[in-house]
Amino acid sequence: MSIEKQLKQKTYHEMFINEHENSQPIRVLGEAFQEEAEKDLPDLSHIRFAQGEVYFHYKDFEAAIFKWENISNDLESWAKKNTADAYYELGMLSTAEDIYTAIVSDDPTLNTEVALQLFSLYIERDKLDAAVSVMKKTIDANPDYPNVTEIARTFFEEQQDWNNAIELAVNEAKRTESPVWFDMVITYVEKGVTKSLAPSYFSQALILLFELDKEKFEQFVSALWNSYKNEETYLAWLREINHLLLNLDLDRNENWPVLSMLHKETYFSFIDGRYFIKKIQEFIPDLLTNWLRLADQANVVLASAAVLSWNELFPASISTTIVSEAENLISMTETDMDELDECLTLFDSIMNWAEDHEMGKNHRLKWLVDQLIDFDTQHIFITGLSGSGKSSFVNTILGEDLQDSPTSSVVMFKDENELAITEITDWEITNLAGFSDFQERMDRRRNALESIIEFKRPNAFLKGNRVAFIDTPGLKGSLHDRNEILKSLHVADNVLFVLDANVPFTEKERSVLTQIQDVAPEIPIHFIISKMDTITGEQEAIRIFEETRSTIQTYLPESQVFAFSSQYEGGSQLKDLKEFIQSINNSINIEDKRLAKLLFYIRTTIASLLQKRIDVENQLVESVRWNEEMLMKLTGAVNQLKDTEAQKTKAFTKSYRAFKDAIEIDIAETVPSLLKECSVLIKEDSNFSNIHLELNDEMNRRLQAYLEEQVMPKYYRLLQDWIVRCKEEFEQGQEFLNEMAESFNQMYGDERLKLECDFKVLDDWRRDTDRMTSRFQLDSINILLRRTPSQFLLKSAGKLFGALSQNKAMLYNKYKSFVENEDYDEAAKLVCQQFFRPFELFEKSLERDVTMFFKSPLTMLNRSVEEASAGIQTNQEMLNNMNANPEMFRDPLTLFEVRLRQFEWMTVAGKGMQTIY
Repeated sequence: MSIEKQLKQKTYHEMFINEHENSQPIRVLGEAFQEEAEKDLPDLSHIRFAQGEVYFHYKDFEAAIFKWENISNDLESWAKKNTADAYYELGMLSTAEDIYTAIVSDDPTLNTEVALQLFSLYIERDKLDAAVSVMKKTIDANPDYPNVTEIARTFFEEQQDWNNAIELAVNEAKRTESPVWFDMVITYVEKGVTKSLAPSYFSQALILLFELDKEKFEQFVSALWNSYKNEETYLAWLREINHLLLNLDLDRNENWPVLSMLHKETYFSFIDGRYFIKKIQEFIPDLLTNWLRLADQANVVLASAAVLSWNELFPASISTTIVSEAENLISMTETDMDELDECLTLFDSIMNWAEDHEMGKNHRLKWLVDQLIDFDTQHIFITGLSGSGKSSFVNTILGEDLQDSPTSSVVMFKDENELAITEITDWEITNLAGFSDFQERMDRRRNALESIIEFKRPNAFLKGNRVAFIDTPGLKGSLHDRNEILKSLHVADNVLFVLDANVPFTEKERSVLTQIQDVAPEIPIHFIISKMDTITGEQEAIRIFEETRSTIQTYLPESQVFAFSSQYEGGSQLKDLKEFIQSINNSINIEDKRLAKLLFYIRTTIASLLQKRIDVENQLVESVRWNEEMLMKLTGAVNQLKDTEAQKTKAFTKSYRAFKDAIEIDIAETVPSLLKECSVLIKEDSNFSNIHLELNDEMNRRLQAYLEEQVMPKYYRLLQDWIVRCKEEFEQGQEFLNEMAESFNQMYGDERLKLECDFKVLDDWRRDTDRMTSRFQLDSINILLRRTPSQFLLKSAGKLFGALSQNKAMLYNKYKSFVENEDYDEAAKLVCQQFFRPFELFEKSLERDVTMFFKSPLTMLNRSVEEASAGIQTNQEMLNNMNANPEMFRDPLTLFEVRLRQFEWMTVAGKGMQTIY
């Protein structure tokens, strides 16, 4: 055993006792100590060191410390270390730490052992930062010391100190080039604990691993790629790995399936519409370059197509060497890739993006694509001019009169076990209950061309020939209508153009056929000559058929012609038609042809979505302008209505007060005369002691009669006349509002505004006036019982002299004169006040009532003002956002076009087929 190992294990003492194995170590060392002490120049340090070890093993730590504190030779540093170990065992951790940290030595083993003891001590004292620090220094100084890196790794993992654990693993992997440490790094990456580190942190380790083990290199890159994928540092990782791979000597023949797939997934994730081009433009060229350099056999064609399609839209972004290599590879390499599945994935991505961005659900387009991938069924597009006999032809084939009038929508008839009729538009799919609903759809005219009807039912002819008929409305009318009908043309494998035998192949029909060829030049066109039974004589019918066929084949040499009549024997004609259908069967390479059509629909969809974006912007501009105009007009209407309300209130109040004032004047003039007339009640033989009471009562009775019999009926009539005039004014106001509502509704395009006033106000007025004028009770007024001086003297005189006959003549004259000449203005005012008191609240509420009459129209107009303002704000914000971020809409569609060109390179161009535009 080496001296170093003895010192580490505290077995240095065994060298003194090997020859005395049967003796006690303490006795042997004690005798050796005495023997050495008797020498002239004794060296006792070695023996003391050994004695200290023995005492330590026997757990006599104090004795061990005593021995080790007296060491002065080359073992002094080890003795200090052992002394600290003893204090550690005694639990005196602070003393042990002080001694450990004071040791200075050039011996790497001693320093490492001290560091490991300090490491354990710091952990025990919960000084974890210090433990980390001493361990990292130890690894830097002596990384090859047995178990030191394993101890560190275990500690870091237990503490979940992943940064230090990763640093240790990466450094050791680079230092030792050991697969074990590289595996450890990959494990950490897969655990997800490396995400916080910059991607460049691993670059040197990756470069080294590429030279050591390419399979493990691919595993390492894959782990990092997946780790950073959903992090903010993902683009930084792509920048780093792109740069790293560009500088490595990649060989496609070494097979990199995982890296190839990662490049593929990343590329497609970038061009699926979620990223702006300016954000990914710097990454894509290097990403595609590296993909092409390492693409496996399954993806080399796809990578080549990706390079070429990106370079088409962004010329010079990829090196010409890579572009040339891609061109060579795509022309020379065969692929078994499922191109249809890839194209459908692209189509679904576009549809999902369109729906997410409120560009419609596009059900009709999705339906057309579903028909394209039904490779077991041939689609025959049956069309012709109106009146050509097309409907009769279809009815004959289907075995019953499904169409008793010309169709207004495109209908696909398919064989199916059970009846199912479905209407498909861009925005919805509707299941029709039965034939009556189908017929109703066929009879309509408005928006008919915006839908397709799918009519499924059992049919032997369709099933036996494995065909579906696409029946169209007659091609007539505007060019727009024809274009709408021909939108479904590309789903067809053949066109059957129905001609009228009486006027076959006219100039108008040739014009329509030219339009069909312009839309879909690759689709064969064949002809049905209908109504042959209307031709007189078999020879004439044969002549017309032959001449028509000859003329057709002059224009369309490949076209075939079939003579048809709904009056011919059904079974024989259907047999002939079956042979005709089979002869024009266009099923060769049907999958490739359908794939080309699918690419066409994808291209037209991208173009239509771009146009929709322009349309949306124009609609927003128009909406803002229209709402601004409406806001101005609505605001003017609100102000006009408020003015009308104020004017009506003023007019009603003024007219009411006019006849009220007239009544007040009447009362003021009549009451005094009425009261003065009461003087006739005074007689010379009257009892003057209480004549004033009798006169006062009589005056009140006459006033009551006057008010109830004359004033109130008159006032009631005036009120009713006033209500009639108010009603006329209200009706004029309502008529004005009706005209206003009609005008606005014409601008809105629907019956949005109903400005209906509340005529219940008039009913309330009638009810209130009836109630208030039905009866009037005058409260007794003290006309002659007031204490004015003249009244007081008369009443006193009457009581004093009334009993004396000689004084009655005098009192009679005085009373009569007083009643006839008294000022009754105050009494008249009191009468007026009492009479009009019930009507005070009515008068005060006139303004509120007029407001209530116009409340509903005003509320509706104000709501419309708010809606117009909100519409302006919302649309303006959308418009500003579109103008501020045009790439938000444009970039995804551009990237979809990149994907489209990629598949066109792979499918159409790669197979020598013509691209459909």
